[in-house]
Parts: sequence; C-alpha cells; structure tokens
Amino acid sequence: MLSRRAFLGASASSGTLTLLGVGAFTADDDGARELPGIVPFVGEGDPVFGELTDSGLAARRVLDLSRLTPDELVTRNARFFVRTGPPERLPRAADWRIWIRDRAGTAAALPVDRLRALARPMGAHLLECSGNGPHRRFGLLSAARWTGVPVLEALALMGLAPGDHRVLVSGFDEHNAPDPRSLAGASWVFSVRDLAATGAFLALGMNGVPLPREHGTPVRLIVPGWYACACIKWVDEIALVPDDAPATGQMREFARRTHQLGVPELARDYLPARIDPAALPVRVERRNVGTGQAFRVVGIVWGGARPVHGLTIRFAPDVGSVLVEDHQPANPQTWSLWSHAWRPPQPGRYTIRLQVDDPGVRTRRLDRGFYDRTVELETI
Repeated sequence: MLSRRAFLGASASSGTLTLLGVGAFTADDDGARELPGIVPFVGEGDPVFGELTDSGLAARRVLDLSRLTPDELVTRNARFFVRTGPPERLPRAADWRIWIRDRAGTAAALPVDRLRALARPMGAHLLECSGNGPHRRFGLLSAARWTGVPVLEALALMGLAPGDHRVLVSGFDEHNAPDPRSLAGASWVFSVRDLAATGAFLALGMNGVPLPREHGTPVRLIVPGWYACACIKWVDEIALVPDDAPATGQMREFARRTHQLGVPELARDYLPARIDPAALPVRVERRNVGTGQAFRVVGIVWGGARPVHGLTIRFAPDVGSVLVEDHQPANPQTWSLWSHAWRPPQPGRYTIRLQVDDPGVRTRRLDRGFYDRTVELETI
C-alpha cells in the first residue's frame, strides 16, 4: 500500500483581486510567441505553451506566464498546467470509489456522490510543481477556484477520527508506459496537524465545473500552500497509518525539491512541503519614449503563510536592490501581480532578481536565485 503510487475571490471571503501592472496585450491574445514590445528572456527552455504534450507519466502542459493580466489570475482549466496526465487504465468516474481504511486496515467504500452532496467553495488556491524551473519558463504554476470537502471531514463522515495516527492519501497511478523523469506511484503521508492547519480538502470541482480528466477527476487532493507533488490526483484511497509509517515513493522522489533534510525513511521525519514566498518577473515591456525607450517589469508573487511585504528588485550587474514600485501584498494562497519601472543605464545583459526584505521570512529558492531571469538589451 505505501509503495503505491489562486485573484478574484482568493477564498470565499478573502476579498477582491489586486489590479497591478498594465499588460501589453489582452488575456485572449494567443498570437505569435514573440510579441511586439516584449523583451524576451534568454537562457531558458522553449516549451510548447497551452497544449497537453505526450500522455500518462510523460504528459505536460505549460502555462505561458508572460501573458498574465489581472483578468487571467484565475487560470482557465484548459490552460492550467499539467505535470502528469491521466493513467491509460483510469477507471470510469461513474464507477469510482474511495476506499477508507481504519487503524486495523479494514476498508469501507466512500461513494463520490456522498462527497458531492457536501462539496462547497473552498476558495482560490495556487499549485506549483516542485520541479518548476527555467527549462519550462516557470510555467508549471497556475491558480484556480476549487470546490470540495475537507479531508478530516470526509474521514469523520466515515466515523473515523485519526487521533495519533497519520493519514495516507493515495491516487490511481497505473500507467502503461514508464517515463524516466517520473516514478509511478502517487501517495503522501500527512500528520493530522498539517491537514488541519492547511485546510487540506478533496476537490471535486475546478472553476465551477467537475474536475477535468487531466486534473484528477473525479477527486483530487489540494493541500493549500504545499507543492503540487503532495496534491494527489485521482484519489482512490485514504488510510490511517501508524506514526512510524515509512515514507512513500512519492515523498522520497521529491524530497530534494520539497527542501527536505536528506531523504528520511519515516514519513514523520519529513518537513511540510510548503512553498516559501517567491516572486518572478514574467515579462519586460518596452515602449518608445521620446528619443529613447522605457521599460517596465511585470511579475508575480506567491507562497508563504502571510502576505509578502518588502519585495525588492535588482538588475545585476547593478549591485543595489530597490523596493518594487507597484506591489500590494495579497493572499499568498494565490498570486498577485506587481510591476516596476526600469531605466537601464546602458545596453547589455541584465539578470533580474527578486528578494524579500524581511529577515523573518524564509525564502530558500529566492535566496539562491532560482527564479532569476535574464534579458539582453541591444538598445535603450
């Protein structure tokens, strides 16, 4: 069993979208890859945007972050990133059952219809693949509005109280073809404290419709604020396991990407797979002004347990960081746009780095330049 394998309405009551940054194009502009007035980033991959490529374990869909506007901060289902596609042997949704196992291992089936009867809006939440990076232009990142039922409520529905046990959530992951970039097996062991603190829920709907097939229909797990590798798709089993339960293959595979201290053998020794506060430039806009050019960097900020204050930007080789001009802290469960006017002193290559000017906030990926992006300016 253990070897198996967010801003408009950021939550039901969290307010409205912060309107920051003026785009050079509209949300429905799906034209050429290189857009007028946009300075391309260099030294990154060249993924296919918006299309589901390959299938099964090898399937990917990459969101084009350069096109984000205030109207697109909730990602349409057809554009929402995909890291793993539906297993070829996925059972029909009409036949789906979630097996709930108690401390003794006795299983009872929880029909999906019982969950649907209890499903309610759970707010907008962002998911980021723990393997997101420049090879896919950081496009394994999206936000949606979800409906569902909290995990602990689903267990209570079946008469189970975890107590001092841990909770193993597993998903159907039987694929016909292997993929060298991913191990088969989708499951994660959670403490009751983490399930309660995050408000982890079983999602049945996405942006007002039932979950699409590639996003986990009929049921997937959402753990707000955690990397998507812990947000199991096609959930078909939830089990109470002892406190000394071993880590699953999924936990071990993504140990490095979720900032673990090595690869612990026991699930209880894993740190929560939380996303630290992060920020990323998504486009550099260029406009002609008089005899020269003016530049504006537009980006996003997300992650962490509370809104980010003190967001700074640096244009290396310049040595100094300055506060981002247009940034209003928003709900970290989704993302918000920021923008910053830039007047480079001369042509050349510049690396754009964001940081958080708050020593009390952990920003491991930002600290090592993980989200840095580079542009080459031939003229200014």
